[in-house]
Amino acid sequence: MADKETRIEAPGPTEIRSQLVRTELLKASVWLGVALLVGVCVILIQPILLIFAGIVMAAMLDGGTRLLGRVLPIGRGWRLLIICLSLVVFLAWTVMFAGSQIADQAATLQKVIMSQVERAANWASEHGMGTIDIDTKTITENLAGTVGRVTAAVGSVLGALTSLVMVVVLGIFIAIEPRLYERGIAWLLPMKNRDEFYVTTARMAFTLRRLMAGRLLGMAVEGVGTWLACMAVGIPMAALMGLLTGLLAFIPNIGAIVSGVLLLLVGFSAGTDTGLWAIGIYFFVQTVDGYLIVPMVAKQTVDLAPALVLGAQILLGTLLGIMGLFLADPIVAMTKVALEREAERNAGAAPKKKAAASA
Repeated sequence: MADKETRIEAPGPTEIRSQLVRTELLKASVWLGVALLVGVCVILIQPILLIFAGIVMAAMLDGGTRLLGRVLPIGRGWRLLIICLSLVVFLAWTVMFAGSQIADQAATLQKVIMSQVERAANWASEHGMGTIDIDTKTITENLAGTVGRVTAAVGSVLGALTSLVMVVVLGIFIAIEPRLYERGIAWLLPMKNRDEFYVTTARMAFTLRRLMAGRLLGMAVEGVGTWLACMAVGIPMAALMGLLTGLLAFIPNIGAIVSGVLLLLVGFSAGTDTGLWAIGIYFFVQTVDGYLIVPMVAKQTVDLAPALVLGAQILLGTLLGIMGLFLADPIVAMTKVALEREAERNAGAAPKKKAAASA
């Protein structure tokens, strides 16, 4: 029998034998994966924002269900059904009874605003501040451009309604069984990280419920208060002013400024006295919200610095459009909770490391 031939294997061109090269290649692969992940997030940013909006909606529904449970000792499913039906009834009432009035007022709001802007431009020209040309079409296009690329797909009324329906449906599904989705995400994590994940998500959910409860309370107070006060003093388009003020109250800082400008423009369009009443209404409503509601909510949830929230609104509004502007506050709150929890975990691990080192 012939002896077996001795084979001498040499490394091929694709084999990396240097440990240094392998380490650097691993680092480059990680950075490449991060870059690809960021690219995917940029491409899918609109559905990601819609999903996060659905989570925010689920937090509001879950918070209402828990609050109702304090006064109505029935099953969670029945309480959630009551909250959802109340939401549907409110939206139907708004469309059926107030929809036509608000639509008529919205049609004249643009004319009122443009006429007031033209009056301000003429006043500036008369006082030597230069000639200011007001082009309605240009202003409208610029305002539409601020919506951003992300929300271009929902620029139409039909697209906006479709997105709203998706957010509401997604929020209801999550609110029905939130633990199911929490366990599903935890299943993707290593076993050693699951307990920490459950603690962090529990704190996030608590914070988000409290934050949204404060937002809804502020929206109700500002919207109803502005509507009733405008009706009492005779400011035009009281229903629309109340609706816009309530909706814009969801956006801290910027929402109050925008609603105040709209209220003043509409108020002064009916006369100087009405404009002065509009100033008084604005400051009264904002004072009640800023000194009563906001501090009360801040004690129960994360205390977000105004400059931090405003900076996040500017950044996310520029990058992500109107959706980023609306969701900036919840995003900052969730990020802060996660960072605080990570800091607590690291602070707790430090003494254990010192004890192990001393032993």
